[in-house]
Amino acid sequence: MLVVGFPAGALQANCYLLARGEGQPCVIVDPGQDAVEPIAEAVRKYRLVPAAVLCTHGHFDHVFSLAPVCEEYAVPAWIHPGDRALLTDPLSGLSGDAAAMFGGRFELHEPDEVHILEDGAVLDLAGLRLTVLHTPGHTEGSVVFRTSTEDGGQVLLSGDTLFAGSIGRTDLPGGSGERMTATLRDRILPLPDEMVVLPGHGSSTTIGQERAANPFLRQLEEATAPVSGL
Repeated sequence: MLVVGFPAGALQANCYLLARGEGQPCVIVDPGQDAVEPIAEAVRKYRLVPAAVLCTHGHFDHVFSLAPVCEEYAVPAWIHPGDRALLTDPLSGLSGDAAAMFGGRFELHEPDEVHILEDGAVLDLAGLRLTVLHTPGHTEGSVVFRTSTEDGGQVLLSGDTLFAGSIGRTDLPGGSGERMTATLRDRILPLPDEMVVLPGHGSSTTIGQERAANPFLRQLEEATAPVSGL
């Protein structure tokens, strides 16, 4: 599998292109601010043919370039219905301070073709099979995508649900600490240790590394571990 990733925009949100190899169709994940030209450069360099754009959630730093990219390559966008409104009303997903940075005005528009992501769905796109897991907590419509490499490796595109050493914030509109806890316990902790995690911000990691060192996951594991009898 070919994975091209780069941070984009003021908040350095990671954008990814995934394909079976050079000269193949690809999917684009989370095209944020200033992502149009780096995407075009990767498409040219690796001779890729974009087939779809996937959104892990609807925050502007992950979808800022969604409509331009979809229009440039005439491809559809995929997003969970819980976050679809953010595509046209990005300020509703920001804190008051963040909204003020944009003068209280910040306009985006939907691509021409938008498909809905459902929990448990398997997407066959660009020769890849991606399983959708709904992971609310950072936003109402957050999702992660699971896929496998040809040699049996496993990859998780975790968006802002899970980072190396941390998790996404839950204090923004649509966020929930309670739902994030359930997501981490029920959706993230059961994943295999060897699974590579490509997060929405920061460096890549693995589930095993996070299980051992991420304080949020360690706290959950300790809370749910069986108590040994005397």
